[in-house]
Amino acid sequence: MNLRKLIFEGEGVKVDFKKKITSCEKIAKTMVSFANNKGGRLLIGVGDDGTILGVKSEDEERYMITKAATLYARPQLDPKFEEIYVDDKLVLVVEIDESPDKPHYSLAEDGKWWVYVRVQDKSVLASKVVVDVLKRSASKEGVLIAYSSKEKALLEHLEKAARITVKECCDLLKIGRNRAQKLLVDLILSGIIRIHTTEKEEFYTAV
Repeated sequence: MNLRKLIFEGEGVKVDFKKKITSCEKIAKTMVSFANNKGGRLLIGVGDDGTILGVKSEDEERYMITKAATLYARPQLDPKFEEIYVDDKLVLVVEIDESPDKPHYSLAEDGKWWVYVRVQDKSVLASKVVVDVLKRSASKEGVLIAYSSKEKALLEHLEKAARITVKECCDLLKIGRNRAQKLLVDLILSGIIRIHTTEKEEFYTAV
C-alpha cells in the first residue's frame, strides 16, 4: 500500500482520516458506513488536512477500534489492522471490508441503533429506502413488479423531469409515504431507477 499516495488523494468514499479515536460511537458510525458501502480504510494518526501526526498509543487505538466493532456495531465488524511507519511516525491502517451481512447498525449516543452509508467523505444516516434496499439486496430475494399505472406514471415523470424525491412521488401518485418507498425500492432492485444520496437530500433518476 502506498500510504503517501492514499493520503494525497484525500478523504473520500473509501478513506477516512483520524488523528486519534476519541469516541466508540463516532468510529463505529464510520466503520458501519464502510461495511454498508464498498468497504474502506481508516488512517489513524493522520490529521484532517493530511498531515501525518502518528499515533501515541497503538494499543489504545486498537482497543477502541475493536470495542467499537464488537459492541457498537450490529452485526459485529471484523477490522483488519496494519502498521505503517512514515518518517518514524506510526500510522495505524484499519481496513473494513464490504459486508455480506448488510445493513449494519451502529449504536449512537442517544442509545439507538442507526444505519449509516458513505456519501463522499461523510458517513450519512441512511433513509428507509436505502435500509430496505440493503436488507433485500443481502437476502437475494427476487423482485416481481406488477407493472401498474403507478410505475408507468412514475417512469413517464422521470423521462420529463429527470429526477424525483419520495415526497414528489407521493404527490404525483397520490399514495402514502410507505407505499411510495416500497415502490421505489422495488424499482431500484430491479435496476430500473437509481438512488442518489447526498448530505442534504435524496432523489431518484431513471437508469
